Amino acid sequence: MPADPLEQGSDEGISRPAKWAIITLVGVCVLIETILQGGDYGLIGVPRFRSLVYEYAGFWAGLLGDWRANYPFQPYVMFLTYGFLHAGLMHLGLNMLTLVSLSRPIAERVGGLKFLVIYAVSILGGGLGFALLSDSFRPMVGASGALFGLAGAILAWDYVDRFSLEERLWPVARAVLLLAALNVALYYAMDRLLAWEAHLGGFVTGWIMALLIDPRGRTD
Repeated sequence: MPADPLEQGSDEGISRPAKWAIITLVGVCVLIETILQGGDYGLIGVPRFRSLVYEYAGFWAGLLGDWRANYPFQPYVMFLTYGFLHAGLMHLGLNMLTLVSLSRPIAERVGGLKFLVIYAVSILGGGLGFALLSDSFRPMVGASGALFGLAGAILAWDYVDRFSLEERLWPVARAVLLLAALNVALYYAMDRLLAWEAHLGGFVTGWIMALLIDPRGRTD
């Protein structure tokens, strides 16, 4: 019986279901930001619409402490919902371009379904990193925790492939250092509003998930 194309990667590229998985992720994020933009321009009819959405679906570290939730299970739901919100068109555009770029090598290696698993769990890992390391009173939104998870997965596989082929590991270490340096630079350039904690949590989660899903290095 032929394998499910959503389950399996392809040596000739990503399968059509995997492409649709990526397109759907992008489409959901674009749709949500489009609605928020409508609220910004007064087309929704709800005052402070974007702020209201952030209040209900953004990640608030204080909700894991003594803050009162807006609805039952909000402290748990926000671990996922924050990853589909963005802080404007530029934030959305940069993240979606990065998503499209990083998703292909993962979908090629393990298929669309496992790509979605890595993406979803990395969103959760990004939220966990923010919860453990941040003392911010601001909401955290954006897909970057998941995107750093994708980067972590790619680098994890690059590491095991190089190790199996007895190639130099320095390129992997260099990439990790460059990502760390980029976070430091952006953190100060953005007046310390960068959620590096989510980036770190997502990266570590993506690395671990990659090794759990496909721990074997390439030998050819």
